[in-house]
Amino acid sequence: MHPWKAIAAPLAAAMVLTMAYATPAASADTPAITIEGGATQPVFSRADAIKQTVFVEVAGTDSDNDGSPDRVAVDILRPKETDQGLKVPVIMEASPYYAGGNDVANHVVDVDEHGNPLPSTLRGRSKLSSEPFDSYYDNYFVPRGYAVALVENLGSGRATGCPTTGDRNETAGPKAAIDWLNGRAKGFDADGRPVEATWSTGKVGMIGVSYNGTLPNAVAATGVKGLETIVPIAAISSWYDYYRANGGVVAPGGFQGEDADVLAKYVLTRENGQEVCGPVMDHLTAAQDRITGDYNDFWDDRNYLNDVRKVRASVFLVHGLNDWNVKTKQAAQWWYALAQRNVPRKIWLHQGTHMNPFSLRTVEWLRQLHGWFDHWLYGIDSGIMREPQADVEIEAGVWGQHRSWPLPGAAPVRLWMGSGSKLGLLPRPLSARESFVDQKTRTAEELVENAPAADPNRLAYLTGALPTDVRISGTPTVSVRASMRNGASPFLTALLVDYGTDTRPDGRLVSTGQEYCYGQGVPGDTGCTVLRRLGTAETPYKIVSRGWLDVRNRKADDRSEPIRAGKEYTFSWDFQPQDYLFKKGHRIGVVIISTDHDYTLRYPAGTEVTLSPGHSSVRLPVVFGRIS
Repeated sequence: MHPWKAIAAPLAAAMVLTMAYATPAASADTPAITIEGGATQPVFSRADAIKQTVFVEVAGTDSDNDGSPDRVAVDILRPKETDQGLKVPVIMEASPYYAGGNDVANHVVDVDEHGNPLPSTLRGRSKLSSEPFDSYYDNYFVPRGYAVALVENLGSGRATGCPTTGDRNETAGPKAAIDWLNGRAKGFDADGRPVEATWSTGKVGMIGVSYNGTLPNAVAATGVKGLETIVPIAAISSWYDYYRANGGVVAPGGFQGEDADVLAKYVLTRENGQEVCGPVMDHLTAAQDRITGDYNDFWDDRNYLNDVRKVRASVFLVHGLNDWNVKTKQAAQWWYALAQRNVPRKIWLHQGTHMNPFSLRTVEWLRQLHGWFDHWLYGIDSGIMREPQADVEIEAGVWGQHRSWPLPGAAPVRLWMGSGSKLGLLPRPLSARESFVDQKTRTAEELVENAPAADPNRLAYLTGALPTDVRISGTPTVSVRASMRNGASPFLTALLVDYGTDTRPDGRLVSTGQEYCYGQGVPGDTGCTVLRRLGTAETPYKIVSRGWLDVRNRKADDRSEPIRAGKEYTFSWDFQPQDYLFKKGHRIGVVIISTDHDYTLRYPAGTEVTLSPGHSSVRLPVVFGRIS
């Protein structure tokens, strides 16, 4: 039985609960929410909800340098009873995508030996816009006594200012909207008349997917009062790790050649944006530094981990374990930092790609999200905080609940590389050195598929057939002793591969044919959806994780140091975090390449990499004991 459905209770108890959560100043005639079974009930009309647009002033921020504070447009939907004394919390989604986007060329990724782009006429494809206003928030939550607020980002739609891809002035827009809801900022209607949020309790929960999920992380890192909880889905915690990796220029999956300036130009949809914000766009292009890939002040301004100590909101984090757009490191490093500070938190890790959990596990998602918002925005004992902290999907449709993540019992196991394509628990220090020559046209998938057979463009090391299932949970790392010469590529790429034919998720969502009605419908929006599941396909292998290193940044992300041709160095770097089950009979593989065609810059081919396998290894966070 799900908590949004009515659960029989004595009338007297229901009346007590209703009175307990009425607003403090409520009289007998003041509308109030209804609570049954520890959950708010859908007693208000979605069809009669009040629509309102407020233009909130972003005090202290003038990103377009026009001499006036920037403003953001906030579209609000709230129960009509809020005009009769009902005070409600707000579910907020901030986004730069509400007005669509521009057609913008991505950067050229084929470069010369100095990292300068080669001539090209290729253009990047556009990113998908976010979900429209009539997503499930309004149908489901407005009838239960919540308002929904959609905030346009600076430089987009009806807002003023300029987009700057994730830094403080961009964060200031939704922060100002929260301040307005708490009486600390100015708001105006379309005619310039002041507007106050007299209907708001001041409590806000931010939610969103991708960029829309990144903004909750960013705003929470300001410590703004009134932001009680955030639900970052497929969200960024450090923009450097979105467009870079360990000193190297690395693209988000599917958007090779995109960078911070490209994204800003894409969402620059405000009136006269190209004219007003041209200098800001030029600064982004110069400051992001696509030549060295080094971490610098530009990226430090866009690193929310710097301010995690300020986070006072609880966090319900969701991420796809097969998301190569916003990679899993974004979720894991944010989660680790929150854990160190004991921030109240919950996590979902699913086998999907860059997607909304509403589209994947609809019924359970609404149950838990409802309980989460009821608890943190209304103070209701919904029971959600007594449930296990982590929900992890280990196979398509197979979920487990766990005390925490990484799973309890996870500990590093070191596997050593050796001659003969061997990967095992014992070091082989006498293994002969092995070499390969970098190329720039074959994809990682093409390079791994025929292992352990020899290939001139990569090295592969595999275990024997596994005698039992092996589950990893956390962040794998790799360390290789190697030299490089006769070429320009500074990249080393490691691929963690599961070799063994199996039925695996393939990135698709397929319909189950079952319709589910989750909320009150209105004309053009039924409040229903078709339930979906992950699509699957039989494949002979799977690239489980990837890791990239610019060898010039072997000591630090913010400092490039050339290497001497032919000299051996020890290079160590991280894979993308994972939770994955290698099944009995499969083989664990580590494949070393240089250029990763779909992710890294592509320097001229020809770099020769020589590796000492007896002094090279991978560390996997293996789960031992009972999984709980």
